[in-house]
Amino acid sequence: MGTPEATETSQDSTTDVEATIDRVLDETTTWAVVGLSTNTERAAHGVAGVLQRAGKRIVPVHPSAATVHGEPGYASLGDIPFPVDVVDVFVRSELAGDVADQAIAIGAKAVWFQLDVIDEDAAARVRAAGLDMVMDRCPAIELGRR
Repeated sequence: MGTPEATETSQDSTTDVEATIDRVLDETTTWAVVGLSTNTERAAHGVAGVLQRAGKRIVPVHPSAATVHGEPGYASLGDIPFPVDVVDVFVRSELAGDVADQAIAIGAKAVWFQLDVIDEDAAARVRAAGLDMVMDRCPAIELGRR
C-alpha cells in the first residue's frame, strides 16, 4: 500500500528536478562559474565554453581572477559588480556550502552544484532562501539532452 505513494513521491521529485533544470537553463543569462581558471584540463573550462556557446554570459570566479573565455575573472562572488543569475559550483563538496551561502548573499536566482558536488544542508539553505537549486548534475550534459 505504501509503494504507490513512494513511487509517486519519487516521480514528483524527479519531475521537480527536471522542471528546475529547465527553468534554470531557460530563464537565466549570467552564470558565475566558481572554480573556473585558465586550466583547459579542468571540467569547469569545458563546461563554461558550452554555456557560453549556448548564449550564457560566463563569469569566472577563482582566487587568480584570470580572464577565461574572454571574460574577466573575479576573486570571489562578492567582487562581481553586477547581478548574477546562477552560481555554478566547481569546488569540492566540503567547500560548496560556503559558496552556496555567498550565492544567497549576492542575490543569485539559482545555485548549481556540479557532478559529485553534494551538500544536502547547503541545498536546503538555498531552497529555504527561495533560490532554485540543482545538485550533482552538469549543465553541459543537460543542454546536450535538449
